[in-house]
Amino acid sequence: MALGTKNRLHETGVACKTHLREQHGDKLELVNEFIAEIEGTGAKVDLAAWNQFSDLRRNQAEMLQRVEAAFQTWLAGG
Repeated sequence: MALGTKNRLHETGVACKTHLREQHGDKLELVNEFIAEIEGTGAKVDLAAWNQFSDLRRNQAEMLQRVEAAFQTWLAGG
């Protein structure tokens, strides 16, 4: 994997996690649990997992809307 790809995956993950933590500061434990489910834990952390919310256009606003929708669905239990 090229360095540019790794950086982009890292930036995508950081943007998604920052958005969730800022928007749902009152539910931080749940946000962290959701993040752990997306990324995995321990030695099995997958930064590419956040890429599921991105698309070829790399529109950050749309990506964050998809992250928000996935979090809301996860909160609702479905």
